[in-house]
Amino acid sequence: MSSSYDVAVIGGGIVGLATALTLTRRGVRLVVVEAERDVAQHQTGHNSGVIHSGLYYQPGSHKARNCTEGRAALLRFCAEHGIPFECCGKVVVAVDNNELPALDELERRGRANGLQGIRRLSAGDIKDYEPNVAGVAGLWVPQTGIVDYRVVARKFAELVAAQEGTICLKARVTGVERRRDELILRTTQGDIRARNLINCGGLHSDRLARRCGLDPGLQIIPFRGEYYEIIPERRHLVKNLIYPVPDPRFPFLGVHFTRTIHGSVEAGPNAVLAFRREGYSRWQASPRDLLGYAAYGGFWRMAWKYWRTGLGEMYRSFSKKAFHRALQRLVPELRCEDIRPYGAGVRAQAVAPSGALVDDFRFVEAERMIHVLNAPSPAATASLSIGRTIAEMAGRNFGLTLKDRATTV
Repeated sequence: MSSSYDVAVIGGGIVGLATALTLTRRGVRLVVVEAERDVAQHQTGHNSGVIHSGLYYQPGSHKARNCTEGRAALLRFCAEHGIPFECCGKVVVAVDNNELPALDELERRGRANGLQGIRRLSAGDIKDYEPNVAGVAGLWVPQTGIVDYRVVARKFAELVAAQEGTICLKARVTGVERRRDELILRTTQGDIRARNLINCGGLHSDRLARRCGLDPGLQIIPFRGEYYEIIPERRHLVKNLIYPVPDPRFPFLGVHFTRTIHGSVEAGPNAVLAFRREGYSRWQASPRDLLGYAAYGGFWRMAWKYWRTGLGEMYRSFSKKAFHRALQRLVPELRCEDIRPYGAGVRAQAVAPSGALVDDFRFVEAERMIHVLNAPSPAATASLSIGRTIAEMAGRNFGLTLKDRATTV
């Protein structure tokens, strides 16, 4: 490609596209470089479609700020462009008294993050929202919703192209060469020249950072989340969204029930180590990825710390009955024959050298570069806010003159 761009955004997931949308609306000449045949092929296209409220996140964190702002922006965007969504609310359930302190903390965080209308529920109150759920207490969170993020991401891409941004598909980045005035991206579609780079590479963000000469200070370890769905005849057991009280040691929310915007009801996910960065089935494996785990001390420290939990997740992956028992804690009337395999997604989990699971968003700036090294849930909900945050960083770091926005979204 002979053209030179102000910015190359690597990654056509929802975060990369939201960043590109913000920058093209501000007059930046830009290319999105995506390895797959279409946008939104990995984390964006394999999640459950939940519009998160901001309940779980530490007040003041990147997650909390971006989720609150991003949710409002996402809802305005969907309404403006006719994308179906629904603010249906969810119930978070404590199934026994041991979970009450954690439920108290969730309520505190939700109120600190500005959520309105949160209601503490007794065991009887829970039945008003979800008649088939069993628990000793709960929270009603009205801000939670559902949408199809693939539709949102494709609309982002459509608008980027309409504003003279370029989207280059099937262009896997194999190397980055620094020149005095520009960067040369070596891709499977030829070289792409750009003065600046934004890495939104998701599952490969750490590798891309290293190709750019940066030590990311972490490694992406992929975790597969496997889903079941409730058969149509039994969908009435779940009215909207039902979540457990999450284990505070992990950035995962536990198996839950989600009604989708298309009418199905998903159950899951678990969280098992994937043997390949795009390992959507338990049989997909990559020798390169496995060797990468083995060579990383942070992986072994993580494995030593959480081996018992990991074995439990693996057992649930192979045993439908075990998966069913975990779901039945929330909905006792659910029978094993009421669920069937539905699909899986892969989460790009950043792991620190200490073995700690990086929980918050992680942005790293370098000369003429911005690297998004950790953007887990609620990144899809927060994508427009994250895009604005990165655009502001780009204005400072890259010396770009950003025009006033043409739109409020």
